[in-house]
Amino acid sequence: MEITEVATGLQFPEGPVWMPDGTVLCVEMKEPRIVRVESDAKKEVVAEPGGSPNGLAIGPDGALYVCNSGGYAYREIADMLVPELHLPEHHSGGRIERVDLGTGEVTVLYAECDGHPFVSLNDLVFDETGSFWFTDHGRFRERDRTHGGLYYAAPDGSSVREMAYPLDAPNGVGLSPDGKRLYVAETMTGRLYAWDLTAPGEIDRTNPLFEHGGHVVAGVEGFQLFDSLAVEESGNVVIGTIVNGGLTVISPVGEVVEHVPVPDLLVTNVCFGGRDRRTAYVTCSGTGKLVSFPWPRPGLKLVF
Repeated sequence: MEITEVATGLQFPEGPVWMPDGTVLCVEMKEPRIVRVESDAKKEVVAEPGGSPNGLAIGPDGALYVCNSGGYAYREIADMLVPELHLPEHHSGGRIERVDLGTGEVTVLYAECDGHPFVSLNDLVFDETGSFWFTDHGRFRERDRTHGGLYYAAPDGSSVREMAYPLDAPNGVGLSPDGKRLYVAETMTGRLYAWDLTAPGEIDRTNPLFEHGGHVVAGVEGFQLFDSLAVEESGNVVIGTIVNGGLTVISPVGEVVEHVPVPDLLVTNVCFGGRDRRTAYVTCSGTGKLVSFPWPRPGLKLVF
């Protein structure tokens, strides 16, 4: 597999979004800022929202929607940039932000749900109605940790609902090709969960084992952590995998199809681009790189 370095020198990149003009949007969580990467590796700053912008998605109005995790502290380990798990003193709270791609203006849409402040928002995905699902990863404190959760919100800031709580460090989130199933990757457990949807924004809660209605699709052996994800046109779920460094592909029935190694222990996210969506764009966060390589199957076309 031939890997192309699209951009280097990024300060913990995450949240790649391939754009129709061939550029890629991503965040630099440590800076913190959102950048546009050109085909010649030139980087243009789109917005500087503060905190630590993480997951990105284009919304129905053409604006960029951001999961902001509120800020991390970092250290260098073996020439890699690694985020500290504990909340730093400068943590500013989790929030959903809207970024005008023309002006860079940042608007905070949500910072809490039902009076509970968000802690560390991580990833989001839009459905066909124009509303979106997102995860709050939760974070460690000095002697304990906060739970994570799954939420559903309108893009105009008018409505947000808690859909599943508590979860164990929920991270990547994505929808099946038919929009009837929602996937969430849990980081610390290395598990992929799924929720069957009875309608947009409505979960089937008849599963007797979990009050929130989710069920485990698959887990992985050994010490591997799941980060963000993307979905293939086939329905396979492609998960950025930490520690063993790469992309883990899991079928809708829970079979591990393959693991594609990528030279970074902190492979955090992937999106698909190109005319046929057969190019994987991957954030190698520890080494500060955005890379690309051919993918054997097309990625799912996003609704926006």
